[in-house]
Amino acid sequence: MEKKILAKRVLIAAAGSGSGKTTVTCALLLALKNKGLEPVAYKCGPDYIDPLFHKKVAGVESRNLDVFFAKDQGVRSVLSECGDRYAVLEGVMGLYDGQSPEGIQGSCYEIAALTRTPVIVIVDASGIGRTVISLIKGLLTDDGEHLIKGIVLNKISAHFYKKLKPVLEKELSDIRDDVRLLGFFPKDASVALESRYLGLKLPWEVEGVREKAERAATLLSEHADLEGILSVMEAAPALDVKEEAEAGGQPGADGEGLPGGHTPEDGTALRVTPPLTLAVALDDAFCFYYRENLEQFARRGVRIRYFSPLTDQGLPEGTDGILLGGGYPENHLEALSKNRTMRDAIRESILAGIPALAECGGFMYLHRAITDVSGNRYEMAGAFDAECSYAGHLVHFGYLKITDVKEPFASDGLMKSLVGMKGHEFHYFESTKNGDAFRAAAPSGERARNCMIALKNGLFGFPHFYYASDPAFIDAFILRMQEMRRTRS
Repeated sequence: MEKKILAKRVLIAAAGSGSGKTTVTCALLLALKNKGLEPVAYKCGPDYIDPLFHKKVAGVESRNLDVFFAKDQGVRSVLSECGDRYAVLEGVMGLYDGQSPEGIQGSCYEIAALTRTPVIVIVDASGIGRTVISLIKGLLTDDGEHLIKGIVLNKISAHFYKKLKPVLEKELSDIRDDVRLLGFFPKDASVALESRYLGLKLPWEVEGVREKAERAATLLSEHADLEGILSVMEAAPALDVKEEAEAGGQPGADGEGLPGGHTPEDGTALRVTPPLTLAVALDDAFCFYYRENLEQFARRGVRIRYFSPLTDQGLPEGTDGILLGGGYPENHLEALSKNRTMRDAIRESILAGIPALAECGGFMYLHRAITDVSGNRYEMAGAFDAECSYAGHLVHFGYLKITDVKEPFASDGLMKSLVGMKGHEFHYFESTKNGDAFRAAAPSGERARNCMIALKNGLFGFPHFYYASDPAFIDAFILRMQEMRRTRS
């Protein structure tokens, strides 16, 4: 079925992390809503936290766009699903930063080029003067596709902006006649978003986050050329998507069962009846999920039921499978440890063979215990004999692909089906038992290592996976859920 990208769109980028992309993105989303529009948001790359800000702070549905996970056609297909709405794409790191300094593969510029999305660069102008012009010139020099259409200066006073504006506009016009200075965003501590080692704090951890976002929207509307930004978005060209995506989500009509109220269209061969129930941990400790991952289950007829390891006393009734996603369990160790009823329920279900997946934070929760940054030890679910503790440094970071399954697990169809799955790691905690059921490597094939614990019908490890990169695994997991239901009946 032929599709088109029709969205009026822009990619918000910067020269590096910490430049204010998320603040300006949320401000723009709210400003668009204040104009009576219904914007959608996207995050470039493997990120969970920024989409939470888009959803929780701006009240806008958000998805990820990632070429490594979904390939070219998958990215285009996901973007096409928003129709002709206003779409704000938030970049990752610096505009040209990707998997290697040798090229733009994996960068948000690659996504802009794939989708012909115009770019507005947010330039951190704090602590520098005229040098900001040199920085902008450098960014334009590498813009071979002429995708950069606008510049917004961030963290700059109105006084200095007034002096800089005519000089910068003249020098821009000498280089490119299609790049406009679209105003500035003033330095204002009241809208700052706090960070920690994994990036921004979660939206609900930031005091007055909604008020911060609304204040940011007001500042953007007052000091930036909002109509100019809209004109950039509206000038984005339509783009054919000539074939179906090899991977990626397909949002359907609003409905029950997924964060954001979306239920995907049916288009997958596997369809289970009667419906199976997947229990998904979702609370302040476990909240890192790609919507596309949950859609992989929902479009196959699996019901998503959420539960909280922090506050609930047991798994949802009729649970056929368990998904423990990532998050920040290390910030809730006392509450997780005190909820022994839930810890016991999860451990007993896993040991009984209920199919289960645990990623990063969920994997940590299944350990016998976790020791926090202060050396305090808290008992956890104890699904396997290992302990987890703060390493004091980034342990693993970056994309990975499962390349092999090791004996004795290679004869198990579920385990074998994980080979080919793509994901990423980003964690500061380490385990005494990372597992050796599988072999994983970086996209280049380098840094190969053993990973993952396989236990009956469970797969547990630090990698976060993008399920649509290996739909065969989801089919196998659902069929195993179905088999176990028959066994228990």
